[in-house]
Amino acid sequence: MIPFKYNVRNLRVRWKTTLMTVLGTALLVASSCILFGLVEGLEHSLKVSGDPLDLIVLRKGATAETTGGFESKKADELLTLNGILRDGEGPVAAKELLNIAVAERVSGTFNNLIIRGVQPASRKLRPDFKIVAGRDFETGKGECILAKPLAGMHKGGQIGGELVFGEKERYRVVGLFTAGGSSAESEIWADLKDVERNTGRDGSVSCVQIRAAGPAEFDQLRKEIEDGAQFRLAAHPESEYFATQSDASTFFKAAGTMIAVLLTFGAMFAAANTMFSAVKSRTREIGTMRALGFSRGDVLLSFLGESLLLSLLGGGIGLLATLPMSLLSIETMNGNTFASVNINFRFGWWVMAVALTMTLVMGLFGGMLPALRAVRLEVIAALREL
Repeated sequence: MIPFKYNVRNLRVRWKTTLMTVLGTALLVASSCILFGLVEGLEHSLKVSGDPLDLIVLRKGATAETTGGFESKKADELLTLNGILRDGEGPVAAKELLNIAVAERVSGTFNNLIIRGVQPASRKLRPDFKIVAGRDFETGKGECILAKPLAGMHKGGQIGGELVFGEKERYRVVGLFTAGGSSAESEIWADLKDVERNTGRDGSVSCVQIRAAGPAEFDQLRKEIEDGAQFRLAAHPESEYFATQSDASTFFKAAGTMIAVLLTFGAMFAAANTMFSAVKSRTREIGTMRALGFSRGDVLLSFLGESLLLSLLGGGIGLLATLPMSLLSIETMNGNTFASVNINFRFGWWVMAVALTMTLVMGLFGGMLPALRAVRLEVIAALREL
């Protein structure tokens, strides 16, 4: 077998073509990783939003909170049901009211933001809810808290600033919060009564969120809410509800797969071109190796190994170049609410598997034809090549 250091030496000698191929491969792999990192970030935010003991109560037939409103009186009755988890402050359940408002960014452009009117228990229903700057809002004072990723993105969107939505709706920002990377990190929270007053929607709620005391109570609550004559509402398990909100991730995943395939084909041609050039310039070298007793299989493995090494170098650099982006977030649109969603890039095992698959395919198929050409060279003809 031809020593591996032979391939390393050849790549070093042809450093210009090696560098161009490695950087081209790195760019293609990085492009695909960024897109798949966005998909993984979106799916993560939806996954951590759902607790197995939580129910989201909407009106019958509704598939989203924005269209799931019902009477506040009926919501009050829901909060008295047996089976709801209770602590020293009362039931771990809350009425909530959503408003999709148009906000002006610092850049002068506009987008839709979710303003959520909440009750104290709403904080317990979100994973790892924490005020990270400033303080929590006080009831009835027209105050709000912002998800940390939104801070500074919109006019008035800093602690002490005032967010204005139209002529009647405005809130003074008093704090920033995080919620374990869940979907709540794309929202503005204010007191339920303030949102009711500002939007003129007294007497209705968008949803009621409930945490059951245990699995048995969870089933009992769901049956009573959906089938009992008193309510006739839809009680969606929170984990299932957020799973249905992942249409955007399905689109991005399909688009990312198609783009990755196209980029891989392009990189295969680039790798093949580099390796064809290597075979042409090393014809006598190949003949010498054959004359020294190395078999056709040895030559084939040597050139395939060289092609794989090129691709793996490029793929590794491309993946490493994307990792710092895990500290960044990107704004996209939720297709169900038409409101902006902030997503953190995530580069887990799935993204790494995509990068590895791309590099292996580039290396194997990009180097296969040049390697086959190398092994078909006749020894005498190759030694006579000028």
